[in-house]
Amino acid sequence: MPPPLAQDRFVGCLLGLAIGDALGAPFEGLTGTLIYDMRGLPEQFLNAASAEPLYYTDDTEMMLGVAQTLVKCGEIDEAVLMRRFAKNYHPERGYGAGLRKILDAIRAGESWEALATSQFPGGSLGNGAAMRVAPVGLLFAMDPDRIWEQAGKSARPTHRHPVGIEAAQLMAMAISMAVQGDTFTRKSFLRKLRALASTEELKWALDTAIRLRPGDSYSVLGSTLQAHRSVITAIALFASTDGNFEETVGQAIALGDDTDTLAAMGGALCGAYRGVQTIRSEWLNRLEQNGKVRARIEKLAVKLHQKCQKPEGE
Repeated sequence: MPPPLAQDRFVGCLLGLAIGDALGAPFEGLTGTLIYDMRGLPEQFLNAASAEPLYYTDDTEMMLGVAQTLVKCGEIDEAVLMRRFAKNYHPERGYGAGLRKILDAIRAGESWEALATSQFPGGSLGNGAAMRVAPVGLLFAMDPDRIWEQAGKSARPTHRHPVGIEAAQLMAMAISMAVQGDTFTRKSFLRKLRALASTEELKWALDTAIRLRPGDSYSVLGSTLQAHRSVITAIALFASTDGNFEETVGQAIALGDDTDTLAAMGGALCGAYRGVQTIRSEWLNRLEQNGKVRARIEKLAVKLHQKCQKPEGE
């Protein structure tokens, strides 16, 4: 039997997502050039002293909904998941307009299925499903087929486009690889994911990431809300820094655009790979609500770890 997975990595993954999200949130929508002009290099703005709380966005709030659904059901139940999203929903966290309409409809007792389709003709190819999928990669870390299936189920209520769905599946697989791995090379990590990709957009992004050389800019991969222009970017940044949290998150923010989501995805991968100790204690202590959010996230991570280690059916 494979060795048990470390609980510390589960906690690190979920907290890494929340901290990355909160660190990136103030820069969302700004260009990389403007961020540089305002704050300088990534290490400079990450090292800037501050006592202000770190506030998370919808990225973390929806990740918590996925984790809560998995803890309750042991798998993704789409109806339960959408009710949990609606219960957790706080519009001020930065939800997109289409998703706000869907969650408002659920709260009003209306059906969400038809609305989800009509809000995103052809299906959303945004990165919203990938940004929240980390708990799936943790719970089913030892079962790649189940990861792929469950990540798809977690995406489909809001993301019907093949790119939006597959991006979530690839991110969940990357989380699984990170939480199990001890060492890896950048290219080997990316090639394993490339072998799984089927959409042309994500195959192109992974091929491009594999070809990048030290010193090349990751801006070519993109940093916008489209899944194929951000999800692989976050994965590639993680792989290029050997899971260094500060380097990954700093470089993600420095790219500009969808900074909170890029940093959240990169932070989740780093936490899964190196554990919670990779995140500065000062950032953990600044997470909003004076430790309550941190404790809530840690509790969910521990429950996911317990379920992962317990054979199915026990």
